[in-house]
Amino acid sequence: MRILFVHLALAALILALPPATAAQDAKPNAPRDAPTKEAAAVKKLLEEKFPGAAVTSVSKSPYFGLYEAQFDDRIVYTDAKVTYVLVGAIYDASTKQNLTEARQRELNRVAWDSLPLDLAFKRVKGKGTRKFAMFSDPDCPFCKRIENDLKRLDDVTIYTFLFPIDQLHPDASRKSALIWCAPDRAKAWDAFFEGGTLPDNKGECATPIKDTALLGTRLRVAATPTLVFADGSVMPGALPLAQLESEINKGEAEAKRLAAKK
Repeated sequence: MRILFVHLALAALILALPPATAAQDAKPNAPRDAPTKEAAAVKKLLEEKFPGAAVTSVSKSPYFGLYEAQFDDRIVYTDAKVTYVLVGAIYDASTKQNLTEARQRELNRVAWDSLPLDLAFKRVKGKGTRKFAMFSDPDCPFCKRIENDLKRLDDVTIYTFLFPIDQLHPDASRKSALIWCAPDRAKAWDAFFEGGTLPDNKGECATPIKDTALLGTRLRVAATPTLVFADGSVMPGALPLAQLESEINKGEAEAKRLAAKK
């Protein structure tokens, strides 16, 4: 995974702090408190002690009296006076569920129906009844890794948003335009990743690359590949095939559960 930007305050914090402990009294679906004066005070203290870091939300967690803060793109835990900050995952000792990861998925979830899929090209494997979207860069080595695994997926529809990261791959925007301007974008994409062959065109058609960049900024996409599953959960990284299958199925099940609640 290529990281587009990193807040130095968070990086220093992660290096300095120990991993989280396992929780024995955690409730996977325990309710979070609405914003309170105490939570607002914790947010202010975090922003003062870690200037430049984006603290987007703070609420009382159901764990050990700690507060949960959305700190840049991850969850951290802290006490009311922000004397200590805990970076890491909390697990339910009975179910072995990673409660921090589950909560992060919930906080980062986007509405699938809000995705402008007309800015992506579509590949259908098998019946294509499952689905996910992917932000990808043609010159990203981790995108190439996941493309190799995608060959072995079945019964899935993949929407690919062209997301060249020019700071890392100066030629990625040109290649993205050539692929988008091809008569068959999905075929051109696959041919490039399989053999490095680019379409024979000038890449001068109208492309969605600028709009996709804006979309990525809105969704806080900071790496390629970044995946969006059917339930709207967002996950960066070239997931191994087994994990990818699991996340696709998890997203489908959660999307159905959320739809049933409406």
